[in-house]
Amino acid sequence: MTISALRLDCGELVVSRRGLLGAAALTGLAGAGVSTELAYAAPGYTGDTLVVLSLHGGFDGLSALVPIGDPDYYKARPAIGVPKAQVIAGDGTFGLHPALAPLLPLWTSGKLAGVHAVGQPDPTRSHFAAMEAMENAAPGTSLRTGWLGRMLGVTGATGALAGVSVGAAMPDRLFAGPAPSVSMASLDKFTLAGDSASRPRAAALRAMYADAPLLQALPAQAADQALTASAAVRASAYTPANGAVYPDTELGAALRDVARLIKAKAGLVTAAVDCGDWDMHEGLGTAVKGQRMYDNLTDLALALAAFAADLGPDGMSSVTLLTISEFGRRVQENGSRGADHGHGNAMLLLGGNVRGGKVYAKWPGLAPGALVAGDLAATTDYRSVIGEILQKRCGVGSLAQVFPGVAPSSFGLTTAR
Repeated sequence: MTISALRLDCGELVVSRRGLLGAAALTGLAGAGVSTELAYAAPGYTGDTLVVLSLHGGFDGLSALVPIGDPDYYKARPAIGVPKAQVIAGDGTFGLHPALAPLLPLWTSGKLAGVHAVGQPDPTRSHFAAMEAMENAAPGTSLRTGWLGRMLGVTGATGALAGVSVGAAMPDRLFAGPAPSVSMASLDKFTLAGDSASRPRAAALRAMYADAPLLQALPAQAADQALTASAAVRASAYTPANGAVYPDTELGAALRDVARLIKAKAGLVTAAVDCGDWDMHEGLGTAVKGQRMYDNLTDLALALAAFAADLGPDGMSSVTLLTISEFGRRVQENGSRGADHGHGNAMLLLGGNVRGGKVYAKWPGLAPGALVAGDLAATTDYRSVIGEILQKRCGVGSLAQVFPGVAPSSFGLTTAR
């Protein structure tokens, strides 16, 4: 017994064949370009659109949200530490890296916040293992699904574009599981490979499975629905609103597509975007333009600022964006003016209902005796931060269905819907 498998190749849907291991599995290719399974949850979703931005490579939270009130920070980083005189929005304890200046209006208006000393319960310095664990987010269990996939299942969202990963790097494991999800390099390139007026492959695919048994037809139906829904979004030319100018970067393009999907009311519940190049073992640099961390943070800030401007206050009132990274960097700078793989890290939260303008933290300190194998101790599970947002903004009643054994944080990061 076989089933059509649908995946993405450079932003295009292509059709291949794979064996169906058993009808009970109903796996519409978890982790592939389009995944689908029979779903019986009630349709409809009224929570925030959750945007998950993965800062892949090991984001250095100690550079982005600088612990200016901790003297051990400057002892450990004499060359790459961000001087107190250069931080912005400093409160005596923390301050923002100066490259985040494009985000300062969002910070001062209370729409942007940070959470520090976050991390995974089972730290590892392996990129692959850490990313796999972070996207699965269920250590110690038999669950092999991704936490965004589980979140979609809990909310009952079954639309063709309910879960979308956007960009060249596609964090498919976040969506692994039965809930419908789509991966696209870009919205404008999301087409069936080879489809044209002279070769109407999409129509042929539709006709081929029109009378097929449901289990065989499901992947093709999901692909058809995703193609139709995305084509409807593309039908009108798009111009960012409110003077928003996205940087000419992969991240800028991906967030522009996410904003476009949100404003088109295409049924987007959650979007995943991956932004890499944070693995700075060398040349992290000082806090001036032309240095690697400074320039990367500038690109990040410009993209986030454009995204918020494009959506405007009304649009952002029902959107929450958060950043995650597989691990942080070590506290002590290395001999190459970089920092090696570490543990404790920082997250950014952006949204119309975020209680921003501050860094939330159970700060353990950076004194040698407070470190964990040379790393910032993670005093807050990153899942509890997300859990607070899921419960307050996304209507997830039972957090255990998404993050088994995890309680939401009590920071008060956002208002409840």
